[in-house]
Amino acid sequence: MDKKEIPLPGFSKNNHLPEDTAVTNEHVDESDENVDRGNWSSKADYLLSMIGYAVGLGNVWRFPYLAYKNGGGAFLIPYIVMLALAGMPLFFLECSLGQFASLGPVAVWKAMPMFQGVGITMVLVSTFVTIYYNCIIAYSLYYLFASFQSPLPWSDCFSWWGADETCSRTPKDPLCNLTLGDGYFEIVNTTWLHGNNETCPNGSEIYVPHQGPSEQYWDDVALQRTSSIDGTGTIVWYLALCLLLAWIIVGIALSKGIKSSGKVVYFTATFPYVVLIILLVRGATLEGAYKGIEYYIGTQSNITKLRDAEVWKDAATQIFFSLSVAWGGLTALSSYNKFHNNCYTDAIIVCIVNCATSVFAGFAIFSILGHMAHIQDKLVPEVAKSGFGLAFIAYPEALAQLPVAPLWSILFFFMLVTLGLDSQFASIETIVTTLLDQFPNYLRSRRIFVTSGVCLLFFFLGLVCVTQAGIYWINLIDHFTAGWGILIAAIIELIGLSWIYGVNRFIKDIEMMIGKKNWLFWLWWRACWIIISPILLLAILIWSLVTFDPPKYGSIEYPGWAIALGWCMIIFCIMWIPIIAVVKIVQANSSNLWQKIVAASKPTPDWGPYLKQHRGERYNTNSAQAGIPEMAKL
Repeated sequence: MDKKEIPLPGFSKNNHLPEDTAVTNEHVDESDENVDRGNWSSKADYLLSMIGYAVGLGNVWRFPYLAYKNGGGAFLIPYIVMLALAGMPLFFLECSLGQFASLGPVAVWKAMPMFQGVGITMVLVSTFVTIYYNCIIAYSLYYLFASFQSPLPWSDCFSWWGADETCSRTPKDPLCNLTLGDGYFEIVNTTWLHGNNETCPNGSEIYVPHQGPSEQYWDDVALQRTSSIDGTGTIVWYLALCLLLAWIIVGIALSKGIKSSGKVVYFTATFPYVVLIILLVRGATLEGAYKGIEYYIGTQSNITKLRDAEVWKDAATQIFFSLSVAWGGLTALSSYNKFHNNCYTDAIIVCIVNCATSVFAGFAIFSILGHMAHIQDKLVPEVAKSGFGLAFIAYPEALAQLPVAPLWSILFFFMLVTLGLDSQFASIETIVTTLLDQFPNYLRSRRIFVTSGVCLLFFFLGLVCVTQAGIYWINLIDHFTAGWGILIAAIIELIGLSWIYGVNRFIKDIEMMIGKKNWLFWLWWRACWIIISPILLLAILIWSLVTFDPPKYGSIEYPGWAIALGWCMIIFCIMWIPIIAVVKIVQANSSNLWQKIVAASKPTPDWGPYLKQHRGERYNTNSAQAGIPEMAKL
């Protein structure tokens, strides 16, 4: 029986509209070059959206801590090297790919149908991350609302929010169980004991449980945290309302796609910089601020740290995830560019701005942490934290000790909200763009309903993250889905486009958009795309698998079923890569396995620039783009 090819949605033979198609989509302007999908209203809309997508919470709550931990100013050396070797090449590649085809991260694999699973993996990982990322925005919204009171509730152990006897602004001295001469026992304070030139016998010390007010407020009030993921508890109603508000904001901002989100980012992408400047100026005037700066990037910098391979791994990992490459968002956002937009210049600008923001944010963070360490008579490492510990415990505690503390707290958490929303806009746009590209005839005219439906669905899925065990779910999903899946997708993307589609063909595609460049210009990008970046990312992937540690939240370990569920999530995301590859190979009309693989690696007949006027001589016939891929020439 003859085999019949069954194209997947979005891979139809001809789904491009003719050039004279009238504008019928309310999300498209008459001035748009692509009257089917629409374009950015201006270059600024696109750049700010890309900067907002790349610059997220990690720039504020992860990079400064990594820099301090890995040698301070010395960490900038591996950071910049990894930017050049892994960050920029992948960023430029994805922006170029999306702009060239004017398609999202799944449909763009018309270039190599066998690799369509890579795009599906990107979208699925983005979906998991989007669900819990908005919960972090909900936490920030809760703290923003809580900041409108004086004094700030976490500034001290107030009984009205339920502070217990373990709460104290300063650590409590351990007690000593002394055995008296007549056989009786007496519990005394060790400070008193030392003051009387006495010591506590070994094994007799009693350590008193202690939590600072900001830490206890985070655990017991904001999260109402249970003791483990096993104890789900109830939905924390005020966090659920904040989550709903966050999704309403995202839905409204994306109601008209890039036409509306491109205007919202004028505020959400620029406001964090205003706050960071204000916090830095205020922090620099505080007593002890120099201590924090020294530990961050100053005289405490340690160049010998560069001998440690872990430092280089941290730099590569931070660059890779900070730029949001291989999540599908860069391809989706760039797909709305006009065909001849200079995507090369855009990629360089966004990468530099993103990395400069990370470095700049560290000064604002550590200047105030230095002040906190000074007034508490502690070393900076004792107050420096990363992630949730920095955003919702250490930094709020430091801000609470400043004059007019509510003002600084409002600014800080409003900054976190806007940082998170920018990234969330792009992630949801990635998912919506994928759906519209896969089912254009049914969904493009109903974009607002698709966006609303996605936001509503993700709100309900995210409710598990605002239960009393929600923080454990966020940590679990982040630990498994936001790492290996993206690395695997990026490695296969690089190998596919460089070795199978052909790096020379891809460069010619880019030159159709930005004009001819000399061989020297492309030498670096060729080297990175073909060899350097894939090897580097593969090394990071192997390293992370070899050094895998089961996830923990603080000192709390996860049960076996939770770890198994985490592995199931990442397997679900990446399994589509081999599944789609096998399906495409089986569907190919060829006589033997090798020819089937070659056929499944060929571009589809309608691969190329979306609009007819841009296809040129290289893509003006079906046969032009259906040539033999590089792999077949080996």
